[in-house]
Amino acid sequence: MNYTTLSMAREGHVARVTLNRPDVRNAFNEILIAELTSAFDSLSAAEDIRAIVLAANGTAFCAGADLNWMKTMAGYSRKENFEDARQLARMLHTIWTCPKPVIAAIQGDTYAGGMGLVAACDIAIAASHANFCLSEARIGLIPATIGPYVVRAMGEQATRRYFITAERFDAVDALRLGFVHEVVAPDALEVKVADIAKTLATNSPAAVRESKRLVQDISGRPVSLELINETAEMIATVRSSTEGREGVSAFLEKRKPSWLSLA
Repeated sequence: MNYTTLSMAREGHVARVTLNRPDVRNAFNEILIAELTSAFDSLSAAEDIRAIVLAANGTAFCAGADLNWMKTMAGYSRKENFEDARQLARMLHTIWTCPKPVIAAIQGDTYAGGMGLVAACDIAIAASHANFCLSEARIGLIPATIGPYVVRAMGEQATRRYFITAERFDAVDALRLGFVHEVVAPDALEVKVADIAKTLATNSPAAVRESKRLVQDISGRPVSLELINETAEMIATVRSSTEGREGVSAFLEKRKPSWLSLA
C-alpha cells in the first residue's frame, strides 16, 4: 500500500513505521488514523516481522489532533462524532493488540492523542528534550479514547492529576511516572531503539507474542484460584509447543535455537 501520511520500511525482522506529517507536527487526521490502522494490520499478519518501531519525522512525535480535522469535527452531529472517535479507538486498539512488540521512539513533543499512541505501544524510549501533555481539558474536551491506555501506562493517581490540569511535563517526569521506560540523549535515541529491537528479534517469536498477551490478560486481576489455574494452563501450552520444546532443548544442549538461524 502507498501511504501518504507515514512511511514503512523493513530491515531484517524489524519494521519501522514513521509518522510523516512534520509540517503539522504529525497531528492526527482521518487519513493518518486509517493508514496507521492499515499498517499495523499488515504488520500483525507478517510472519517475518518480529518487532515494530513507531517513530516520527520532524520536531514533534505527535501533537494530537490536526486543527483542520478539528474544524471539520466541530460541525459533526453526535452520531458522526461517535463514528469518528471509533476510528481513532480502533487504531489504538490495533496497536495495543498487535502480536508483535511495538517500540515508540519519541524524538519530540507528544501531546493529547499522541500520548495515547505512545501508551498503546509496549516499550517507550524518549529523547531527553521531549515534552508531554494531556491537553484536552484546555479546550473543553476529555482524553476519553486514549484514556484506557494512558491510565494503564501512568497509573490512576498520576492520570487523575494530568487529565484535569492539562499540565505539560518533561521526559524526566514521564520516566518517573512510568509513562516511558527510558530517557536518552537525542543523539542516542536511534541506537537505543535499535538495540532493543535487535534483542526482541532474537527472542522466541511465539514466547514474545504470548508474553505480551500474558501481561494484558492478567493485569489488574486478583490472584485467584481461577487465575492460578489459567496461568498454569498457559505455561503448559507453551512448554509443549514447538518453540517451547526447541528453546529448552537448545538451552540444555548449549546451542542456538532454530529461530536464530532464520534471523
